Amino acid sequence: MGSVTVPKSSLDSAAAGGDDAADRRALLVDAEIDDVPAAEPTRVGSRRTLAYLGVCLVLIGLNLRTVFSSFSAVLPEVTADAGLPGWAVVVLTTVPVTLLGVFAPLAPVLARRFGAERVLLGAMAVLTAGLLLRPLEAGGAGHLPALLAGTAACGAAISLCNVLLPGLVKRDFPHRLGLMGGLYTTAICASAALGAGFTYPVFSATGEWTAALRFWALPAGVVLLLFVPLAIRQRHGTHQASRGGVNVWRSAVAWQVTLFMVLQAMMSFSVFAWLAPILRERGVDGGTAGVIVSVSIVLQMLGSLFAPALATRFRDQRAINTVVALMTGCGFALSIFGPLELIWLWTGLLGLGQGSLTAVALTMIMVRTRDGHTAAHLSGMMQGVGYGVGSTGTLMVGQLHQATGSFAAAGVLFLAVGSLAAVFGYRAGRNRFIGG
Repeated sequence: MGSVTVPKSSLDSAAAGGDDAADRRALLVDAEIDDVPAAEPTRVGSRRTLAYLGVCLVLIGLNLRTVFSSFSAVLPEVTADAGLPGWAVVVLTTVPVTLLGVFAPLAPVLARRFGAERVLLGAMAVLTAGLLLRPLEAGGAGHLPALLAGTAACGAAISLCNVLLPGLVKRDFPHRLGLMGGLYTTAICASAALGAGFTYPVFSATGEWTAALRFWALPAGVVLLLFVPLAIRQRHGTHQASRGGVNVWRSAVAWQVTLFMVLQAMMSFSVFAWLAPILRERGVDGGTAGVIVSVSIVLQMLGSLFAPALATRFRDQRAINTVVALMTGCGFALSIFGPLELIWLWTGLLGLGQGSLTAVALTMIMVRTRDGHTAAHLSGMMQGVGYGVGSTGTLMVGQLHQATGSFAAAGVLFLAVGSLAAVFGYRAGRNRFIGG
């Protein structure tokens, strides 16, 4: 079966399709761009099948953040019932983020060997298995071994999807880049919101945190089954990685952009891991805390939609990078220190700031590079270092809480992290290119 051929006029219109399509390219870096020969589009037999592929890719995105937000939504119940020691809670909130960075460099290598579609299929199988494994009890050892193994499997699987999925969207839908890029990025934000908002109600309905966590294997398993027919029929030739181009690891600009990414990741994944427990420690009930976190994440979607368009309209991005970094740090701190009567305002500020911050950090990939190869290398550097080092944010919040018995020290920490993000965002926002 041959792939659908996109007319050249469609490609030209996408390339000239306005700011929205350009903004989406910042979030859709092709991890296979160094493949020689170039990776072919996914083989589909009709436009209906191409639409089916698009639905599958968006649904995969809809499963990439539930593992983070679902665990935090019932963290007090898990900790009490499973008797988790303090170190285990810290590890369980940190490991999946760390693995996003550890496994990111492997994704292009695996795609070159097996094909991106089959690697995505395997990643969804591992993600489904990890979500099923998390709540299991291992006899006398309790829940901890399964929680650790399942969480690690989910983190590794999500890392592969994070790297490969944007490239597939860009490669297979160049004529609908704005639409598909918007659906894909919105699905990822919605994934976190769904995990935060629905996990506690499932717990309330069943009375079991194990059922609340196991529930998220259902949508992952459905997507896995839907994607199987497309992925297994793909033929994959022999590819090699091309050499040459700009060495981003030796670029001062690339390091400034990457450190900006590190600092935003420290705050972003700490929100997923700790905002619900912070609210519950302040006296908010579990159901309301989940709704507040969900609304905050929905506001992240608004920020991620508008911030890239605004950023690319300016000659440089120093002002917007600085403002959204400070918004995020202050929103995080106010969620801890601010009057509880205004908690919706504080978490709303946090959501708008965090969504905008993540989006402009990723937009730096586009505005600081001159070609797709450099953009892909910068993206790999940002994901590997950004997620790997950025996971220390969730680690430090957990350790500070364990040492002090409250989240107050974490509030001070993120005022500092937000300020540092503003500094590196200012430097990364200067109108310069990697490689001169």
